[in-house]
Amino acid sequence: MQQYTIGQAARLLGVSPDTARRWADAGRVNTYREDSGRRLIDGRDLAAFAVELGQGGADEDAPDRTSVRNAFPGIVTAVKLGDVAAQVEIQAGPHRLVSLLTREAVEELGLEVGMQATARVKSTNVHVDLV
Repeated sequence: MQQYTIGQAARLLGVSPDTARRWADAGRVNTYREDSGRRLIDGRDLAAFAVELGQGGADEDAPDRTSVRNAFPGIVTAVKLGDVAAQVEIQAGPHRLVSLLTREAVEELGLEVGMQATARVKSTNVHVDLV
C-alpha cells in the first residue's frame, strides 16, 4: 500500500502542511513513524479522510481550490469493477470526481484505493493519469 508524508497529504488535500500536521496531531487522520522518524499516512486512511473532508469536514484553514488547466490531482477513494466497465472516484481537495472507464484500463493502470492520481476533465469526460 502506498504511504504519504504530511507534505504529500497536504498537497493532495489542498491544504498547507501546517494544517495537515494539526489534523494529524488532533487525531483526525492516523499517522505512524518510519524508522527515520518521519510521519507517514497510509493511503487507505488518507483516502477515507479525503472523503470526509469532501463531505464538509474541512476547517477554516483549508483554502478554496480551483482547477488549473482542468487537472485535479488527488487520491483514489473508490474503484468499482464490472465485467467490462469500471468506475473510479478521486477526491481532489473538496472536489469528488467520478470517471467511467474500461476494466482493462483500470487493471493496466493498477488503480486501487489510496493511490495518487490526477483526474483531467475535458468537456464532460474525465481522464485518469497516474502521478
